[in-house]
Amino acid sequence: MSDDIVKPKIGNYHRHLLVCTGPRCSADGESQALFDSLGAKFKAAGLDAGELRVKRSRVSCFAACKGGPIVCVQPDGTWYYNVTSENMDRIVEQHLCKGERVEELVFHQSDNGVF
Repeated sequence: MSDDIVKPKIGNYHRHLLVCTGPRCSADGESQALFDSLGAKFKAAGLDAGELRVKRSRVSCFAACKGGPIVCVQPDGTWYYNVTSENMDRIVEQHLCKGERVEELVFHQSDNGVF
């Protein structure tokens, strides 16, 4: 291993939110706009620091293109569909802050790390 390569570092996070921003997941850049809004939503909810801190990442495709935007919450294994800005507010408040799924938006729930 080269001495020039620096080992990456990452802070601790309680959850990791994955947002599909692929072109087939939603029309007119809705998924990208949703992703872009998350920084402010997390800060307002206190999810940008501390023990409930949430990391957000874009993915290009989950291969679940129907009903987008699609969002996955890890390590919980909860997959949400139809994540509009209003539905994301519910996910932030109910799931990310309180640990309770927004059941009517869940289309898949992984069990014991099996996807």
